This record gives sequence, C-alpha cells and structure tokens, in this order.
Amino acid sequence: MTKRKFDLVATGGTFDEIHIGHLALLSKAFEVGDKVIIGVSSDDFASRVKRKGKLNHTYEQRVKNLHDTIGKQFGRQVKYTVAKLDNDFGPTVTEGRVDALVASSETARKGKEINNIRRINRLEPILIIAVESLKAEDGGPISSTRIRAGEIDSLGKILKTTKTK
Repeated sequence: MTKRKFDLVATGGTFDEIHIGHLALLSKAFEVGDKVIIGVSSDDFASRVKRKGKLNHTYEQRVKNLHDTIGKQFGRQVKYTVAKLDNDFGPTVTEGRVDALVASSETARKGKEINNIRRINRLEPILIIAVESLKAEDGGPISSTRIRAGEIDSLGKILKTTKTK
C-alpha cells in the first residue's frame, strides 16, 4: 500500500463509460499525487485498441464526462490535467517530472516497458502503482465494453446474463 505523496503522478484510460473501476483508479491517483496527469485515449487510438466495439462517446465528450465526474466525486480541490493519448505511454515516457504511474493490475505490466523507454530518454524510472481491478456481481471484469453491451451497469450490477458454451 502506497502512502507516499508524489508531486506528479499519471494515470489513464479511454473513459468511454465511466465506472467504479475508473473511480478506484482516479481515487488512488489523487491519494498519492499532489497533481495528476490523466491520459485519455484519442478517438483514433481508442478505435485501434478497442477492437471489441465502437465507443459511445467522442474524445471531447469523454473528457467532459471525466471533468464532470471528478467534480462530483472528488470535488474541485483536486489538481489534475488531461492529456490526449495517441499511444500506450503518453506523457509517462516524455515528462521528466512524473514520479509514478497509477494503473490497473492489467495495464501495470507495461511499467517495465515505460521505464525502459524513460531510460532511453534519459529520464529517471517511475514507480508503478497497481490498483486491483474490480469485479462485477458475476465475477467478471467491470469494463466499459460490458456496460456498452448492456451486460452490467457502472457499479458492476448484472443487467442481463450472457450464455457461454
């Protein structure tokens, strides 16, 4: 458990359908960072990565929804900026002031790659802080993909069952 406060931390995602997993990620980032850079996938990058389906919201809508959610959930006192992500790494590999990355347990594995690129760019390595992914009522992942499909809501409550063979 990380208690240390960092000057600048980074986190990121697509944030198409904001859910409690996103809130857990943001909560940890605001807890450990005085200021947070939140990377939001561009429409182009998201369409290349999210092969499972079309997004419900454009980049501009997703950023607006993110701002609104942060205001409601964390108040206006948190300090953050939004950066457009066109790749997996964003400002974590170019911004020397970033001290840590707050990532889901699935994406935290990219930390080694990030720190290798930072070394090449003559930047200090950053600490990778993994936030355990939250599970829906059925034990499956809480994800925007499942929310878009109407399987679960943003809290992980089952809306319809899917049959598996």
